[in-house]
Amino acid sequence: VVIGVPAIYLAHVRATVPKTIGVAAQNCWKVEKGAFTGEISAPMIKDVGVDWVILGHSERRTIFGESDQLVADKVANALQHGLKVIACIGETLEERESGKTEEVVFRQTKALIPAIGDNWKNVVLAYEPVWAIGTGKTASPQQVYFTLFSIYALLHYSLV
Repeated sequence: VVIGVPAIYLAHVRATVPKTIGVAAQNCWKVEKGAFTGEISAPMIKDVGVDWVILGHSERRTIFGESDQLVADKVANALQHGLKVIACIGETLEERESGKTEEVVFRQTKALIPAIGDNWKNVVLAYEPVWAIGTGKTASPQQVYFTLFSIYALLHYSLV
């Protein structure tokens, strides 16, 4: 179990919950230091005893316009600094209805592969069917299975 919390509460939650429960920052920047007002770095996250970070969440991609490359850069930096990563991928309602599910999740996943390298043991790839969030539509088990199987096949043939 891993709980994702806002940056301001990381130290409090880490000190409060049992060590058997992971705590994740909801974001971190792509470099260790510099003038990036409002951002949190991987070393800052580690400094408060937190070992996880969520990157590529749909809200970051949509609201803040985070590109696949930016997410990949963040993932590479987080892993380099010893964080475990929950890397989010998923398609919007428009992309799903246009039949672009595989295209989108493959593009997002392919951007992550070089960033992760041989560090997959520290990465959870989280499929987030963005189209099923707040739209009144529900992702059926079959839809999720098909997408996950496609991602698995992509990774199998890309990493072998």
